[in-house]
Amino acid sequence: MSRLVKNEIPYLLWTIKRDVIDYHSLNCDQMLNHYGKTASFTTKIGLCVNLRSLPWYVQANPDSFFPRCYGLCNQSEKQEFLDDFRRTVASSILKWVVSHQNWGGSKPKNRKEEDCDSETSSKKAPEDAESKLTGLSGQLVDIACKVCQTYLGQLEHEDIDISENAGTELTEDEWKDLTQQYYSLIHGNAFISNPRNHLSQCQALLNKISSVNPQTEIDGLRNIWIIKPAAKSRGRDIVCMNRVEEILELVTTSHPPTKDNKWVVQKYIETPLLIYDTKFDIRQWFLVTDWNPLTIWFYKESYLRFSTQRFSLDNLDSAIHLCNNSIQKRFKNDKERSPLLPCHNMWTSTRFQEYLQKRGRGAMWSSVIYPAMKRAITNTMRVAQDRVEARKNSFELYGADFVLGRDFKPWLIEINSSPTMHPSTPVTAQLCAQVQEDTIKVVVDRKLDRDCDIGNFELLWRQPAVELPAFHGSDLLVEGVSVRRAKKQMPFISSFHFSSLSDSQSQRVTQSPSVTPDQVPGTPGTTVQTDLKLKEEKILSCTFPGSLPRPATRGFKVKPVHMESGGKIELPTCHCQLLDNKALNTGLIQAELTRHRDPHLFSVHPLTPVLPSVKTTEGAPFLPPRPSGKSGEFRPIPFLGLPAASSRAQRKSGSASVHPHTSGNSSQNRFKARDPILDLARWLGYSGSCWDRSRAC
Repeated sequence: MSRLVKNEIPYLLWTIKRDVIDYHSLNCDQMLNHYGKTASFTTKIGLCVNLRSLPWYVQANPDSFFPRCYGLCNQSEKQEFLDDFRRTVASSILKWVVSHQNWGGSKPKNRKEEDCDSETSSKKAPEDAESKLTGLSGQLVDIACKVCQTYLGQLEHEDIDISENAGTELTEDEWKDLTQQYYSLIHGNAFISNPRNHLSQCQALLNKISSVNPQTEIDGLRNIWIIKPAAKSRGRDIVCMNRVEEILELVTTSHPPTKDNKWVVQKYIETPLLIYDTKFDIRQWFLVTDWNPLTIWFYKESYLRFSTQRFSLDNLDSAIHLCNNSIQKRFKNDKERSPLLPCHNMWTSTRFQEYLQKRGRGAMWSSVIYPAMKRAITNTMRVAQDRVEARKNSFELYGADFVLGRDFKPWLIEINSSPTMHPSTPVTAQLCAQVQEDTIKVVVDRKLDRDCDIGNFELLWRQPAVELPAFHGSDLLVEGVSVRRAKKQMPFISSFHFSSLSDSQSQRVTQSPSVTPDQVPGTPGTTVQTDLKLKEEKILSCTFPGSLPRPATRGFKVKPVHMESGGKIELPTCHCQLLDNKALNTGLIQAELTRHRDPHLFSVHPLTPVLPSVKTTEGAPFLPPRPSGKSGEFRPIPFLGLPAASSRAQRKSGSASVHPHTSGNSSQNRFKARDPILDLARWLGYSGSCWDRSRAC
């Protein structure tokens, strides 16, 4: 059948291992039964570390549903575990005193009778009556009380103002001595005489510890811890120990910890709920169909897994304390176990509710067990939400393992990805097929019909959509402006200004675009050689004032102006600066060629009869001759790239006329396009006949 569809595109992929398929390469409409980066809650080390941050997400204490756990892959975690083990030693001594308050001291109870936290049967092997008894002084109880008081003070932050050298802490030798006496008290034949003398003090301290530590009930007397590989499943390499030196020796390695040799140590639940003197756990399924918004579906049916052996704390064999089916299937059922238990070691949750109903505890499932499992799953998923690589159109079915305490309170042990669906027993054959079918109903059928049948699933949690914050990772960015080769610019015009104008002239210039005073008598200007080449000439560079008036109309006639008294009129003085021929080639040519590519397009304008005296840098004055023709229209032209008002007006009207000279040879009297002196004369608005460069100067 697989050959028929091997070339087809699958739209629903269900795999046991997530790494088989690269989900990054899937199309958005292809469904996959896995999410990425779920190790934060599907591995033992991930669940151990991440649940510590639960108070940042939910107002809940992780110690209320998850047995305290430590990672033994670094020194700080080891020290925290060692401190916890020693505190548990002290509290266990207090529990021994309270539990043996009616003992007279003639003979200690046997070890199985001392284990008041388990529901063991009455068939217990008595200890050797001839075994030698060892009495311990009451000082052991006083030291244990001191340790518990220090612990309570730390919880109340009373140790903040106490210096480290205050001497309140026990030394290493004192701790070792206290631990060895504890071993002899719990595991040996030692006893404390007259425990009633310390009863009230021990009971008061235990009540205070129970009010702040919700795990006091599950600690028991034996101080048993379960050591697990950090990233293995199916109960592999899991052991139970009750001596701290053996635990630290097991996890000590000479090479840095890797994925395969990391260990976690978790407090073992010494007071579990037993069914016919046999330990069990609960496998509870839940389904996650989205991580933003977080959507969790809780399965109403679950099943119980029993151990093949009777429960006992004297024997720490995994066959007694681990209920994983992968572990228990290798053992045969104990002959002394109750025949009321099934031979395949599984119950459905419905069968368990019937058992509770017969024992008069039928309400415990709906009021305590079922709601507490829901809260534990919801809180765990909310903590892991930010660490999972969410993918739309994906889903995943998880299996959570719970152990019930003697008070019917469920304790989360671990969460498994890809829980087994193997029909190994009649219970799993029924429930595993059913949960897979109901999963398809939720993830496939419900997309088309929101009111469709979803089997035994119920919506556990759906939070409002949360906008993901912007990712603040490594922001490597080069910002700047590209460097380009600068274009050749015109030479900078350093200075030009009119030295002085009379008030009347200033007013006339403001009112009229041009002024025509009478000709000022004076000596003719110095002649300039006309055969100088362009590259040998010194060019006059000027800067004109920004408020120089421009004609508003296309043309007008010039009004005559009477000469001032004295026969002279002050004309504007042009202070010029000579530039070399290199500046001419770079600036002037570039500016003029863009506007006047054809020299014949230059108009010859009639000049006004007055030309102001222009002084060069050498100080030689040049006076213009009286124009022989009539004053014509004033058409200023651009000078050294400066725009003229008339040229803009012509461009607007679309006209460009060429005006001939009034007299003279046209080939000689046309202004040259690249001569700034002639352009200056034209820009100032003067006209005349037989103009050459000498006269223009």
